[in-house]
Amino acid sequence: MRQRRYYMGSFRLGGGLTPGIKWLLIVISASYVIQIISGEDFNNNVIIPLFGLTPTAFWNHYALWQPVTYMLLHGGLFHILLNMLILWMFGGVLESTWGTKQFMKFFLITGIGAGLFNCIFTPGMDIPIIGASGAIFGLLAAYGILFPNSIIYVWGLIPIRTKYLVIGIGVFTFISSLSPESGTIAHLVHLGGMLIGVLYLRKELFIHWGARKVKGWQREQTHQREKREAETDNHLQEEVDDLLDKINEVGIDNLTTWEKRRLREASKRLREMEEKEG
Repeated sequence: MRQRRYYMGSFRLGGGLTPGIKWLLIVISASYVIQIISGEDFNNNVIIPLFGLTPTAFWNHYALWQPVTYMLLHGGLFHILLNMLILWMFGGVLESTWGTKQFMKFFLITGIGAGLFNCIFTPGMDIPIIGASGAIFGLLAAYGILFPNSIIYVWGLIPIRTKYLVIGIGVFTFISSLSPESGTIAHLVHLGGMLIGVLYLRKELFIHWGARKVKGWQREQTHQREKREAETDNHLQEEVDDLLDKINEVGIDNLTTWEKRRLREASKRLREMEEKEG
């Protein structure tokens, strides 16, 4: 594959203003302007509590729109500029590769999924989460999978292959998500976006893996059942042999009622086995 070279943290950037990227930039930027107009103070803003993603509101008050709308809001100018920069830098290449429809689908799946991921693991959290970072981290994971050997120049100086950069970001994000003092950064959202992006792109691989596991379990269950049936059949044969030996010694009339019934049942079972094998 031809190597792509992109520059992270410099003015020499790759990507492009494709249709999906253009509309995302417009919608997210317009939403941020409305957010600023409604109040610059995070704690006193009237829009953030309603449209940011608050796990307690999602679970307790059924705020089902929040996993979508939280992506439109941001925690400051640097936050939105960084997200939009990465969106433009990597998103244009992905959209050109997939097409606009598939790209937008992936963006929404990873963004919404990242929000739900955070709600599942922090159901008691009552602080709103805002930002498109979950979807952005999903795009980073996708780029690392599709173009693993592409060279990115971090800050325009340090060359690194995309796969190593994405793995490093993923490891850092995972470790950060375990820290109780993670500050204002929603590391679980970032981690969720990456995981869901990987699962979505590798879903066929995981489906095949799951199917193999199910088939292996079914084979094991069949083996265990056949083993139990074989042991039961051997026991029946031994029981019939013992009863036949007793008949030879004392005659059938001297068998107890239970032994006669058991002999009939065992003989019937053995005949069924022979017919089945035949």
